[in-house]
Formats: sequence, C-alpha cells, structure tokens
Amino acid sequence: MKTVLKNMLVLASILGSSCLADNPFIQTFYTADPAPVVHDGVCYVYTSHDEDVTENGFFTMRDWLCYSSTDMVNWTDLGTVASLHDFKWAGQGWGGGFDNGAWAPQAIERDGKWYLYCPLQGRGIGVLVADSPAGPFKDPIGKPLIGGDHIDPSVFIDDDGQAYLYWGNPKCWYAKLNKDMISIDTGIGDKGLVSLDMTVEEFGKRTKEDERRATTYEEGPWLYKRKGLYYLFFAGGPIAEHIGYSSSKSPTGSWEYGAVVMTPRSAFTIHPGVVDFKGKTYLFYHDADLPGGGGFKRSVCVDEMEFRPDGSVKPVEPTKEGPKQVGHLDPYVQVEAETICWTGGAETEPCEEGGMNICDLDDGDYIKVKGVDFGSGASMFGARVASSSSGGKIELRLGGVDGKLIGTCSIPRTGGEQKWENTSCEVKGASGVHDLYLKFVGDGELFNVNWWKFKKK
Repeated sequence: MKTVLKNMLVLASILGSSCLADNPFIQTFYTADPAPVVHDGVCYVYTSHDEDVTENGFFTMRDWLCYSSTDMVNWTDLGTVASLHDFKWAGQGWGGGFDNGAWAPQAIERDGKWYLYCPLQGRGIGVLVADSPAGPFKDPIGKPLIGGDHIDPSVFIDDDGQAYLYWGNPKCWYAKLNKDMISIDTGIGDKGLVSLDMTVEEFGKRTKEDERRATTYEEGPWLYKRKGLYYLFFAGGPIAEHIGYSSSKSPTGSWEYGAVVMTPRSAFTIHPGVVDFKGKTYLFYHDADLPGGGGFKRSVCVDEMEFRPDGSVKPVEPTKEGPKQVGHLDPYVQVEAETICWTGGAETEPCEEGGMNICDLDDGDYIKVKGVDFGSGASMFGARVASSSSGGKIELRLGGVDGKLIGTCSIPRTGGEQKWENTSCEVKGASGVHDLYLKFVGDGELFNVNWWKFKKK
C-alpha cells in the first residue's frame, strides 16, 4: 500500500521538483532529531519518526529508526530499532499509553554494548541496551533512568572515561553516568541531577520575552569535544528554532555563548547532531523539505561544518546537494537494496531473510546510488528478488534515471513477496565512477529487492 510520503515523492518527481537533490538524505519516512555516532568506520544516525498521518494536530511519533553510511551520501536503512512498546513502565503515561511520544533519542557504544537513550514525552528518559547498533534493544532497568517531563537526552563519554548525559527544555540539565551507563552517579546535584545556570553570558540573550526562558537556549543539547574544547550545541529560540552553541573548557561548564550556527529552517523545530567522520565534521539537523512536509512531518539532513582557527564555529548554510562523498561505493560486494542516496517511490520493510528490503515498487520508481566505482568494468549484475505478481525488470542506468542503459535484469514471479530467488543479467559499458540508477519497470505492483551485486570483467 502506498504511503502518503510515497505518493508525494512520486508526484514531485514527475513534476521535476527542485527538492529532489541529496538532502534530505532519508526519503522513505519522515524523520527528525538526528543523532549520529561513528563506530569502526561507519556513521550511524538514529532518528525519531514522524508518522505520515498527524493526529490531534501534534507530533505523532511511536518508534525510533537507524541508518548507516560509510561515505556520508549513501545511507542504508537498518529499520525500526526500538519503540514505545520496549518501555513497559510507560504504558499508562502521557498520550494514552503506548500511542505517542517517542521523541529525540541518542545512542553510544561502550565496551561492546550499545546504549540508546530515549525520551518518552511526559514520562521521562529511558535507556535500552543492545549488542549491535541495530539492536534488538532491551530495557535493562524496567523504569525511567530520569523520571518526569524531561526530553532530548545527549550522551557523551569523555577522554577520561567519564560519561555524561545532557538534556532538557526549558532548562538544560546534566548528570554523570556510572560506568554501567544505565545508572546515575548521585554524588552531585539533586540526586545526581544538575541544572545549569541559564545566564545570558552562557547561552545568549533571547530576542523575545519568555517567562520561562531568559536565554536563547530552547532544547536539544548536543555535547561535542574538539581540541580540548567542549561545545554545547542546542536548538535556540524563539520559535522558529535555530541552532546555536556555547563552549567551555569543562564538560560541565561554565559555558560561554558563541553564536548562531544555523538559522531557522522550514520546520519550526530543529535539532543538532555533530560528529567527526573521516577527517571532516558534520552537522546533522532536520527541516520540512520533503514533499508533504511540515512542522510535524520533518526530514533529516546533513552538511559539513567547519571551525575557525580560534575554535569558533563557522555558520552552516544548508544545501540541497548535501556533503561531498567521502570514498566511493564498491559494487562488487553485496550491497543492501535499501542503501539509498535518493529514491523516487521505493519504500522499505523488514525482510524475512534478515535486515530490510525495498518494496512497493511501481513502474518508473527508482533508486539512486551515488559514486559507484566500477573500476575497469563490470560484466554481470545479480540481485535477490521476490514477487507475488508477474515480476518486471530492473533497468541499470548511469548518470540519471533515463541515463545510459548498461543492462536490463528480468525479475520472475517467485510466488510470494518474501519468497526470494537470485536473478542476473549481462552488463556492458560500466567502468569508472558513476551515479547508478536502478529503475524498476513493469505492470502493476512489481517486486521486492533484498540485495544486489556486480561482477567484474
């Protein structure tokens, strides 16, 4: 069944909308609140998920998603990694139990375990633990890590091994985490919880009076360290939000206000995430620029961020192109079909063989994969496919959805949407580095694809 977002994207593609660039970099869902983390040469980004249908004129959010990339332009959908149902203690909370309130998360790895900190609107901040970045995640404590109306956790492990958790709206709070990452060091503040001094010197003067806030700080803190200096990025007010930052020589302050890093975007909220990857620094944020987007249907983006010699942050101007690719994609290893730079119409779903697969493909839908290095040339293309209908074809094109045709792969009827078979075809004229388009053609709803791979000459 086509989602609202798919219909919007297909229409925009037909009309040639200028929004069809590489930012926002996730197009299969409305996503927000990006939380990047780098581990073993891979950048993972955890996001909240705005549902296609907004209920009661307010944020409608029930689960958390995860994506990964090795080049900052092609992103692999790792699926839904957690949901409100993972927190059994939250069943009778705000919004009618498990129905709503999965707000901005953040994850981190420590000693082979992954810790996902999740705010449940009105119910507190919970923590989940897994053995891998895509889960499965489990609740190790069966209660809130921090109870009450607290949101937007940001976790950080300093060079000395001390872990910190920042969070909060309208004030900014922090706590020290014990080494187990699932309990609070109660030796400071009020049972371990410390509220920052929200002074103008530390967080800038607000341009519009607010009885709860004297400074620009609104929400969404993100703690980051560079060359011995600590940065606290945050969503600043008044509404519509911008991204600002403060800096300190200590992870707990005091802080000195810096400047605005990014001016308000098309959504009335924004949420920073900052990470170093392959020698560059990246700012993740969200806007509302996908077709059908808005304040409650947001979309995650990324651009490169730079610093001046004195350590101050240069303003970031959002781009539709996104950052430059770091490295190229190797087509001669198995590539998950849900690895996407841009898609016109494809969707993703859990695959019975593990991971995710692309689905809901109609005639003319396509996937763009950027910067594919075919080297001296490819001779064959293979894919793992499933179809309950008459199947169809995958046209392999270079440089554009109607670009140079290098091969056409026929997809048979396999007897079910999750009944998988391998198929292959000959390839001619694929060498060097190109953007690869997999264009799906045929009658009716076509087929699903699990993975694909080229063979060298």
